[in-house]
Amino acid sequence: MTIAHDLAERILDFKYADLPEQAVRWAEIAFLDTVGVTLAGATEDCTQILERLPGALAAGGPCLAYASGRRTDPMNAMLINGTASHALDFDDFAWGIGGHPSVPLVPAIMAVGEMQAVSGEDAITAYVAGFETESRFGHALHPYHYNRGWHPTVTLGIFGTVAAAGRLMGLDKDQMATALAIAASMASGVKANFGTMVKPLHVGHCLRDGMMAVMIAKDGFTARDEAFEHKQGYFQVFNGEGNFDAAKLFENWADPLEIVSPAFGLKQFPCCGSTHTAINCLMELSDEHDLTPDNVVKIDVLANPNRLPHTDNPNPETGLGGKFSLQYLMARTLTDRRVVLSSFEDSAVQDTAVRDLMPMVSMGAHPDMAYDGDNQFGAEVTVTKKSGETFNRRIDHRLGRGPDHPMSRDEMWDKFSDCAGRVLSTERIPALFDQLDTFRKLPQISAVSDAIETAWTQNAAAAE
Repeated sequence: MTIAHDLAERILDFKYADLPEQAVRWAEIAFLDTVGVTLAGATEDCTQILERLPGALAAGGPCLAYASGRRTDPMNAMLINGTASHALDFDDFAWGIGGHPSVPLVPAIMAVGEMQAVSGEDAITAYVAGFETESRFGHALHPYHYNRGWHPTVTLGIFGTVAAAGRLMGLDKDQMATALAIAASMASGVKANFGTMVKPLHVGHCLRDGMMAVMIAKDGFTARDEAFEHKQGYFQVFNGEGNFDAAKLFENWADPLEIVSPAFGLKQFPCCGSTHTAINCLMELSDEHDLTPDNVVKIDVLANPNRLPHTDNPNPETGLGGKFSLQYLMARTLTDRRVVLSSFEDSAVQDTAVRDLMPMVSMGAHPDMAYDGDNQFGAEVTVTKKSGETFNRRIDHRLGRGPDHPMSRDEMWDKFSDCAGRVLSTERIPALFDQLDTFRKLPQISAVSDAIETAWTQNAAAAE
């Protein structure tokens, strides 16, 4: 049996009834989070430029482009929505894939749900199958694949796209194997383009090409069965001899499921993940001890040394710079007790009141957190008040807000409402949140897109 056929058989073997409650709940959370960040990314320039492509919206079709509330064909919807989903780098992430697991999955599943009837349960099963598939490629290829310069969210994520969309579109085992083999030739994305609009574009083309692989395989397109293990196949070309272990694709497959791994997490804040633990420390201390800019004189931050090179930035000049400055983030957290999308407007980073607080923040490497240790995302924050009192909080390791330390429903609401509020009217957001928070109960997931389209229509009517 070829790798493609073995994968196809395993992908098609998932059943909703076999999924543990934790996997179902985290899939629901992933849909909620990804739809939210996609709405937030809809207003970004990279998304708007794609909508202006000739023919991007002209043809009409079944699938909603979240950036405008207009319908288009599935290929253009995948390109636009996929790019929007990653435009702010606010989407979830996981060690298994070495990147962002949900953006190659959720937009594809939602699009299929607009083309045909798909229940919440079927969508969740497809999501879990896609998550397992893309993560298993990470086990086989990392760390060499990531360090070589590939963008694994897309070079591995495309196989998650195929797995999720292919299940829902009724591919049989041979067709699924073919779609995976086609995707082996469609995978692309280099890290040299990080920091530009091309990074989120990677996700858009991953979804578009993965969906195309599924659709043409279903219609009889052919591909080489040995596309992965061939001497000039995916593994050899992307990693090279001795730099991968194909057996790890199947080792302990779905036992346990990758989605319930503690190395999967949501981004609570729209900034560099290396800053989140320190923000959490200061937020907790501020709530417990009523810390304010008026009663604090010093904030000391000790972090794993791996976190410092890209977060010790005492003088950020722009919103983007603020995302990578713990000095700014500590000052902003102390001032607002929240870090949201508007915290990274250029004007917010230049706010004199916040900048005046930044010199009180000191940075250093934590003596107990080794460069190669287990607490890679650890931090300790000590706050000194004018009264001389000091308060301390240490979190040894928190890779986002995942199964080992989930966000509360209120925290998820804060993020979702902040994201959705960039394009939807305030009164429409609670119902959409509730719909996604109970995603498994939906008879047809197209109800989500219908609700977003209705909100866009309402916006247009209010503007007239």
